[in-house]
Amino acid sequence: MSKREISAEKIELLVEELCTKANTEIREDVKDALDAAYSSEDEGSISEKMIKVLQDNAHVAKDEKLPLCQDTGMVGVFIEMGDDVVINDGGINEAVNLGVERAYRDNFFRKSVVADPLTRENTGTNTPAIIHIDMVEGDKIKISVMPKGFGSENKGQIKMFNPTAGRDEIVNFCVETVKAAGPDACPPYVLGIGIGGTMEYAAFMSKKSLLRQIDQSSPKPHVAEMEHLIKDGANVLNVGVMGLGGKVTVLGVNIETFPTHIAGLPVAVNICCHALRSATGVI
Repeated sequence: MSKREISAEKIELLVEELCTKANTEIREDVKDALDAAYSSEDEGSISEKMIKVLQDNAHVAKDEKLPLCQDTGMVGVFIEMGDDVVINDGGINEAVNLGVERAYRDNFFRKSVVADPLTRENTGTNTPAIIHIDMVEGDKIKISVMPKGFGSENKGQIKMFNPTAGRDEIVNFCVETVKAAGPDACPPYVLGIGIGGTMEYAAFMSKKSLLRQIDQSSPKPHVAEMEHLIKDGANVLNVGVMGLGGKVTVLGVNIETFPTHIAGLPVAVNICCHALRSATGVI
């Protein structure tokens, strides 16, 4: 079977487009969740008023092509690359980073990436992006970008449970992670949770799970039940919108699982603020 040739420039242009969209347009499922949260709060309450502010902010950002948040994040890029694809005129990593750089330069998005974690010199381009590539069957490339600020990224946690840990222990750990974050990561939150694999793979799953629609439960009934238990447990904390109290602290919980070692049970919780930003395109 012949290979399909795709130019690196097409990848660069798509990444630029997706970065722009993700930073300025709130996802439809997140918008719907905010609308539902607004309806659930008591009329005239501070929490209802604050959700209205978030809704108005989303409308202005989309209409004016302005960032949803001043922290336009470090860009995570998830690529599903067909095994019948050949990239011409450049490498895929270089193309992705050029696309990110163009989007952040041309839209005047804040550049928040430092070249060295210790010396802290800003790269001035918001690159490099964090790139994950998964080889799949086919002749297409699917690219998802997720800019994520570090106000919420900083509040994530990983715990290596004993394999004997029960469901309630995991649920409590996830709820306590939300409690520890408190108001600091701009609630209401969306939680991405990875269970299984290894320490680093659980963390990867916790981030990637945020690409899933937050109104879609896990297809595994026992995992879907955990999602609901964690959401309910977090929402009785009364942290509320921006930490000002209210019925809604968490908009959604997405859990991904993977086989793991008989001696381990890794659990990673990735907290995302209300501005869960991502966009996906296919070449």
